Amino acid sequence: MTKTLDVEGMTCNHCVMHVTNALKGLAGVSKVQVDLATKKAVVEGTNLDDGAMKDAVADAGYEVVAIH
Repeated sequence: MTKTLDVEGMTCNHCVMHVTNALKGLAGVSKVQVDLATKKAVVEGTNLDDGAMKDAVADAGYEVVAIH
């Protein structure tokens, strides 16, 4: 399963690392790729929970505005 998150609030590579680490820490996540230019995070894994991903990103200080 692959989901794409639209993330607001990222301004630099440190932001990218914070979002990446927050998402990698979730159960079922096998791969995370965050792109600063497009403000998107692509998450691969099994049984991905939209609420948990939103909460993890929010806890890191950013906002998920959409999940595709």
